[in-house]
Amino acid sequence: MPLTKEKKSDVIKTFAGSEKNTGSIEGQIAMLTERINQISEHLKSNKKDFSTHRGLMKLVGERKSLLSYLQKKDLNGYRALIEKLGLRK
Repeated sequence: MPLTKEKKSDVIKTFAGSEKNTGSIEGQIAMLTERINQISEHLKSNKKDFSTHRGLMKLVGERKSLLSYLQKKDLNGYRALIEKLGLRK
């Protein structure tokens, strides 16, 4: 179950600045985080859904690579985004 249009626009508006800025790194990372959270909730009740688990691992890897890129390019932005999303406790 993918994200709804309203949820996508809300996430992009919150993290990327405007609704039109869908390609920003912060917006992409926030979208991946929302999707990862949805899939994690699904897997709590469907423990044997291995194909979804594989998809989750791919999304986590993609988010990790985007986060490492952001860390190299803008360290303060990286730290702010990590704080907003509640990652890396």
